[in-house]
Amino acid sequence: MTRSDRSPHGGEIPSGTARIAVDLLGGDSAPAVVVDGALRACSADPDLHLLLVGPRETADEVLGALAVHDRERVGVSVVDRTIGMGDSPLRHVRRESTVRAAAEAVYGGRADAMVSAGSSGAVVAASAHVLGRLPGVRRPGLAAHVPTQHGPVLLLDVGVTIDGTMLELVQHAVLGAAYAATALGVSEPRVGLLSIGSEPGKGDRLRKAVAVALHDTVLPAGGRYIGLVEGHDVPLGGPADVIVTDGFTGNILLKGLEGATARQRTAEQGAALLGVTGTVVVCHGSADGPDIASGIALAARLHREGAIPAVAGLADDLLTELSSAGGLTIRDALGERS
Repeated sequence: MTRSDRSPHGGEIPSGTARIAVDLLGGDSAPAVVVDGALRACSADPDLHLLLVGPRETADEVLGALAVHDRERVGVSVVDRTIGMGDSPLRHVRRESTVRAAAEAVYGGRADAMVSAGSSGAVVAASAHVLGRLPGVRRPGLAAHVPTQHGPVLLLDVGVTIDGTMLELVQHAVLGAAYAATALGVSEPRVGLLSIGSEPGKGDRLRKAVAVALHDTVLPAGGRYIGLVEGHDVPLGGPADVIVTDGFTGNILLKGLEGATARQRTAEQGAALLGVTGTVVVCHGSADGPDIASGIALAARLHREGAIPAVAGLADDLLTELSSAGGLTIRDALGERS
C-alpha cells in the first residue's frame, strides 16, 4: 500500500536555506564519521541547517564543536535506536528508529531532505512508508552520479531492486531521464540499458524484454532510448547520459568503480532515491566524513533546485500509464508462446 496521496508540508523557508535531517547512527563507522561529516557540511555552507537525529550525547558532540553563532543552525531529534544492516527493514520500519524519525521530519515539514549512510533497505522502506511513493511506482530506485570525461552519467538502480522486474527497470528509465534533465541539466537525455554487449539481443531474458519495452516507451524531457551499453561505458561516458540496470548489478558495478578509482572525490557522494515524494540521499555504508558532507551537500542542492518535485512533475503521468499496463510479462515482450 502506498501513501502517494500524502505529501510533505511545512512553512515558508528563506531562499537558499536548506534543512537536512541527518541520521547520526547510519553507516559502518557511525556515529564518528557522521559527526565529522555534519561539521564539515556546516562549515562549508552557511545557509545549511541540520536536524541531527540520534542519541543526545552524539548530537552534543556536533554542537560542542561548532562556533557559538553556528549552533542556532543545528537542531536535535533524540532517537537511540537504529535499524542495523542485518535487521529486516520491513519488520522494523514501523518502530522508532533514526532513519524513520528522519523521514518523519521531512514529512512533517521540520526538514527539507534527509541523509543516511545506514542500511539502504531500511532507508528505502522508511521513505516509502512515511513519505509515500509516486503514483504507479512499484519500487523506488537509487541513482548515483558517476563522473566521466564527457560529463556525469547517472547509474540506476544501485541497490534497491536486487531482483528487479521488467516494469521496475522501465520505470527507472523514466525516473532517470527526468532526474538527468532536472538535477544534471541534461537536454534530451539518452538512456541506455546495461548488458553484456551493445549488439541488439545481447543479455539475459530480463534485459532482452526490457530492451523491447524501452523501444516503445515515451521518456520525459525529450529523452530517448539508445540501446544496450556495456560496463566500460559507465566510467567512460559517451553513448548514454542515463544507464539503467537492476540493483544487484548496479551495486556491484558502482563499488567496483569506487575501488578502481581509489574513491576519488570528483563528484557528489551519495545516491538520490527516486520514486518517493521527498528528497532522500543515501550514502554508502563505508562512507567517511567527507563522503557524508558531500551527501548532505547533494541533498541541499536537490532541495534548493526543486529537483525531486520536478522529477515527479515530468514522470507522474508516464509512471501511472506504465503501471496500468503492468500486466505485460517478459514472455509477452519477447513474443513467446505459452
